[in-house]
Amino acid sequence: MANCPECDAEIEVDEFDVDKGDQLSCPECGSSLEVTGISPIELDIAPDDDDDDDDDDLEDEDDVDDAEDEVEDEEEDEKDE
Repeated sequence: MANCPECDAEIEVDEFDVDKGDQLSCPECGSSLEVTGISPIELDIAPDDDDDDDDDDLEDEDDVDDAEDEVEDEEEDEKDE
């Protein structure tokens, strides 16, 4: 058993089924939690890395768009010659 650091609800966690760094969610409040300790089980609010991943995805899409624009410009230049 462990307690949710957000709402203090008891969460049944089998220490043999989880590893340090695993993420789970609280069934009571829905908070994303990270296992920070195994014996005894310790939980903490999981870092919110999703926003960073979304930003990276947008940057990657922008890079693809820029590359496509460059190819189109080169093709137009070749046609003009």
